[in-house]
Amino acid sequence: MRRSFTISGILFFLFSFSLWGQQEPTTAPENLKIGVVLSGGGAKGLAHIGALKVMEEAGIQIDFIGGSSMGAIVGGLYAAGYSAEQLDSIFSVTNFSTLIQDDLPRRAKDYKTKEGSQRYALTLPFDNFKLSFPSGLSRGQNVYNMLAQLTYPVREIKDFSQLPIPFFCIGTDIESGERLVLDHGSLPKSILASGAIPSLFKPVNIDGKLVSDGGITDNYPVEEMRKRGADYIIGVDVQDSLAGRKNLKTVFEILTQVNNFRTIRAMRTKRGRTDLYIKPDIKEFSILSFDRGQEIIRSGEEAAQAFKEDLVKLAQRQQVRSPQKTRPVPPDSLQIRSIEINGIENYKRSYVRGKIRVPTSGKISYQSLNNGLDNLSATDNYDWIGYQLNPMGEEVDELELNVVESQSKTKLRFGLHYDQLYKSAALVNLTHKNFLSKNDHVSMDVIIGDNFRYRFDYFIDKGNYWSFGMRSRLTQFKDNVDFGFLAEDFFDEAQRINKIQLDYTDLTNQIYLETLFLRSIRFGIGFEHKYTKLRTETILLEGEQAGNYTVLERSHGFGPFGYMEYDGYDNRYFPSRGIYFRGDFNSYLFALNETFDFKQNAILKGNVGYAFSPFQRLDFRMSASMGVQMGHSDMKALDFSLGGYGNNYVNNIEPFFGYDFNSAIGNSFIKALAQLDYHLFPKHHLMLGYNIANIGDNLFKDGKIFEAPEFSGTSIGYGVETFLGPLELYYSFSPEKVSRGQWFVSLGFWF
Repeated sequence: MRRSFTISGILFFLFSFSLWGQQEPTTAPENLKIGVVLSGGGAKGLAHIGALKVMEEAGIQIDFIGGSSMGAIVGGLYAAGYSAEQLDSIFSVTNFSTLIQDDLPRRAKDYKTKEGSQRYALTLPFDNFKLSFPSGLSRGQNVYNMLAQLTYPVREIKDFSQLPIPFFCIGTDIESGERLVLDHGSLPKSILASGAIPSLFKPVNIDGKLVSDGGITDNYPVEEMRKRGADYIIGVDVQDSLAGRKNLKTVFEILTQVNNFRTIRAMRTKRGRTDLYIKPDIKEFSILSFDRGQEIIRSGEEAAQAFKEDLVKLAQRQQVRSPQKTRPVPPDSLQIRSIEINGIENYKRSYVRGKIRVPTSGKISYQSLNNGLDNLSATDNYDWIGYQLNPMGEEVDELELNVVESQSKTKLRFGLHYDQLYKSAALVNLTHKNFLSKNDHVSMDVIIGDNFRYRFDYFIDKGNYWSFGMRSRLTQFKDNVDFGFLAEDFFDEAQRINKIQLDYTDLTNQIYLETLFLRSIRFGIGFEHKYTKLRTETILLEGEQAGNYTVLERSHGFGPFGYMEYDGYDNRYFPSRGIYFRGDFNSYLFALNETFDFKQNAILKGNVGYAFSPFQRLDFRMSASMGVQMGHSDMKALDFSLGGYGNNYVNNIEPFFGYDFNSAIGNSFIKALAQLDYHLFPKHHLMLGYNIANIGDNLFKDGKIFEAPEFSGTSIGYGVETFLGPLELYYSFSPEKVSRGQWFVSLGFWF
């Protein structure tokens, strides 16, 4: 009996060992290759970051990653070595509005470009006298610059299979409709092309093909992932579902719905080819909901958490591999040894170098490189500015610029404006580049409305060298003014009249040379012809001069002029930081056909301003101005006058809260303004201001400039930034006046 028990025990032990040995292969880690597919979906693609977080927590080791559109952007950066947590941090501080709209900081624009960007509401190509529309609202330049900096640590890798995680993305040949697999070349350019949503971004030129959003032809490339050798595929799908009629009101919503027909139909098959399918709940978001990025990331995380147990089991089936030693860190500084520029046709190498301002000796910050690229992009002379940093040694790179010059040379630009001096006005501008020579442009503004005006400019831009320009400007307005504007010859007729309606005409023609000091301060000198004419219908003379109006003053003045300007404001109309300075000198040496006793004279003016933000959402601005006429002249048209609110006024008309336009007049003045600006909402401004001034004849000569201010005014205003320009409403009053306060309205960009 005992012997039988012993034999039975031995057999049981051997049988158990045999079973254990047979089960071992099924529980041991496998050489399982996992691929992750990320669909397109615009802002909703941020949910991919949340899903990747959960995969990391579960221990999933991704062998391949691929995607389309926003899935390509997230997947490409993840393949470059960034963790999901890093991507969350990067995108949480990214201003997507600035990226998508290709907004450039104002400091990047030269003075001519600044004037245009704060003058015109709409710009359209007008080549060969044919009005057209751009191929996209954005060139994607800002997106590319950001992606190029983020992928700098893997800049040497041109075969995407050699990235820390092998990667591919999908693009669409916009000419043939062909589906393209992008798996080599420039990583930032490839993922930009895959995410180039039609109408929002221009197509990207890759190897001679115009490549647009990969979601057009394959928004969920699960089949391509299987071809890459993935044994197990995890898919994250953030595509739209079909919308109901209540959400089909705009052209964009209908076009999106039409495109979704194909992608949703395709997903019926693609979903079945996915081993683990994750579908975040993103119904309440749109493809442009970047302002709700953190909510979208959480939705991806929540959707993946539902599969956390499956993901952990899946990770246990993988063989343990060496973890990634370091995560990529975008560089703070660079050392560029040389610069190669490709694609130059109409603009010289010196012009490009002068704009980017990147030295080839010593280290520079990466921000300095981005600033230089912004400067070049702000010229609007290029459809594309691509760059590569090619290693030349340890921590030394060659900057290779690959530019595509804009083929559009002619543009029509439009603007609308209303204020209480110029009244209603509509602006049409025609601008043409490379008119007579390289680096030149000609521009003509025609302004129709209550007062006809025009402005003609021709400028040859030589960058930091002396540039040449010609300008002609006609300004007209009608206003009720104090009769102090009148010449002495009409005083007797006007002594019983408080106000007259003044018709003011100014025609100024200039030729000038301009250059830059310290790359940011512009200095100009030139010669000027100024025709002024003041007339009124309020007083009609008898005798030989009888007519429907009376000419109060008229002359043609000639003389040299000069100016110096530094504009460091971040916004012309509502600056929150920066310094501004401008000084002007005008001298009139002789006159023709003058109606007054002309004597040689000169005018000196200066304006300085400073803006800063002491607290979040609160800006403080202060400015001071002064002006003086040197040499006695009976000419009234060039006297200084205070009152009203606005910009872009002719000659020596100066705005001043608390007083109506042209209320105080003299041959010298000094004033100061302080203003608080509280941002109730983005682009909404609640403003409180206070200004003081002295104005009169010979203030500097008589020492009255240092006396207590004679004029003061307080204002409260509300402003909104719109695509037409600022919409502003002010109420102002002065303690020196017993009458009611003044309302001032300004709608649209000033021109």
